[in-house]
Amino acid sequence: MTKPVNLAPMMVPTTTSSSGAIRSPKTAELVARTLRRMIVDGQLKEGDFLPHEAELMTHFQVSRPTLREAVRVLESERLVEVRRGSRTGARIRIPGPEIVARPAGLLLELSGTSLKEVMQAREVIEPAAAEMLAETGNTEAFDELQKIIDVDLEEAYENDTLAQASVMFHRRMIELSGNSAMAMIAGMLHEIAERHIASTINEGPMTRVQYNKLIRSYQKLVDLVRAGDGPGAAAHWQRHMKNSNQALLAGHENTRVRDVMD
Repeated sequence: MTKPVNLAPMMVPTTTSSSGAIRSPKTAELVARTLRRMIVDGQLKEGDFLPHEAELMTHFQVSRPTLREAVRVLESERLVEVRRGSRTGARIRIPGPEIVARPAGLLLELSGTSLKEVMQAREVIEPAAAEMLAETGNTEAFDELQKIIDVDLEEAYENDTLAQASVMFHRRMIELSGNSAMAMIAGMLHEIAERHIASTINEGPMTRVQYNKLIRSYQKLVDLVRAGDGPGAAAHWQRHMKNSNQALLAGHENTRVRDVMD
């Protein structure tokens, strides 16, 4: 059963063309825009169902085909999930970084971006995120990273899935920093980094000595952020990323993103 929703009034068209002339959006676009704004503002939350068609048609004063076109727009944006034949209607789904990861990866492939450029971007973003985490993080965030070290990475090393677990540590560190823009960028680069690291590990499996060195570096980061030492965390992670990238890029100086994603 859908819960009652206080629907917003139809948004006023403000779109202009490149020539400056006013373009009147289609009614379906206006309905989609209004519902999208309600999702962004939190009036419609993850898991909520849109009101029934009849209620929406009455509220927006639109026909059934127009309303369904608006819902299809939201569905294409991954903001709603429509189960054909369901009586409950469209359900709100709040997308994560994965919604832009694949298109972004394709854009990097088409633009001829090198793997080195991707790694350089991570080298810039991550130390800054580490500093933010040290300054604004909480015990719950620090404990989550500690669990990844103590449990997830150890299991991954034994199960030959270290690349995935390692990249997840990096990604969660950025997400826990609280900077959503950085987290979005990290999500876009996640698959590229994971694929290359997995390929590198397959070329020469990591020894226990190398693994222990990696864990010590991760542990030092967690200790620094837990202590609230922002500059120290940033400096340590800058060195870690520089050394890591140097090793990962050895022999791959001319590798492009399209080579990694094939």
